[in-house]
Amino acid sequence: MNGKLDLSVIVPLYNEEGNVRELHRKIKEACEKLGRSFEIIFIDDGSRDKTVENCAGLSPLKLITFRRNFGQTAAFDAGVKNSLGEIIVMMDGDLQNDPADISLLLAEMEKGFDIIAGWRWQRKDSFSKKFFSRGANLLRKILIQDKIHDSGCSLKAYKRECFHDLDLFGEMHRFIPALLELQGYKVGEVKVSHYPRVHGVTKYNWKRAIKGFVDMISIWFWRKYANRPLHLFGGLGIVFSIVGFIILAWMAVEKIMGGSIAEKIWPLIGVFFIMIGIQLFVFGLLADILIKNYYKSQNRMNYSIKEIKES
Repeated sequence: MNGKLDLSVIVPLYNEEGNVRELHRKIKEACEKLGRSFEIIFIDDGSRDKTVENCAGLSPLKLITFRRNFGQTAAFDAGVKNSLGEIIVMMDGDLQNDPADISLLLAEMEKGFDIIAGWRWQRKDSFSKKFFSRGANLLRKILIQDKIHDSGCSLKAYKRECFHDLDLFGEMHRFIPALLELQGYKVGEVKVSHYPRVHGVTKYNWKRAIKGFVDMISIWFWRKYANRPLHLFGGLGIVFSIVGFIILAWMAVEKIMGGSIAEKIWPLIGVFFIMIGIQLFVFGLLADILIKNYYKSQNRMNYSIKEIKES
């Protein structure tokens, strides 16, 4: 979809009946101060309260309603694919993000960045939520090695081109900057305000934390081995096979020296390691073929061209 507006503000909503009207007013006020053409997109993610009813009469507003709860990532994806803005701003619907900070993101983007992430440097959440968030951020820095402080902050701004080849699944909305950085996009960060939740309850729980961790592992794999899965699985296969051969060689020497190996488990362990090694190597070959077929079916390659100039 070709961009026809300057700005699209995308907000997923799930049981936010107490926040939608005030949130819309603040977004509209912030965008009007920017003096740019804009649209506001709310995605109702299967709310069971009066969220949809409370959106009635709000203008301008594009309201996308899901048939049931599909999750925040799906809501962001639907919002992006139904937006018209050259710059896409994402934020939460709980009024903990301040729409006035959109101007900070856009000002930072003008320095040459493709993505600007918000950093809730003074969070107003409970101790338990901040504790788990900091643990997740630590794991993210180890596995993904991105350069932002707060991947959990939904307030982010993106150039539209960032989503040309990007579909969102699982709980991956937290890791969009990391995914785009892998493709060569330039990621920046700016400190933003954060407020305590006044209406409704938090949707973050241990289930989302587990899903987020699994998605983090997926992104780690794509970051390290998406273009060369054989290096990971084949390498592990070779290591397992070598260990198995060493164990069997050790057992053979012991047998030659007159020792008894009939009641020892080591020969079985050696064979087991070799079999696991062969399976991992074959799996690596198959994964390598699948990755190549994936890129061919998408009519793309494992690189991203920013521009081509001729003179």
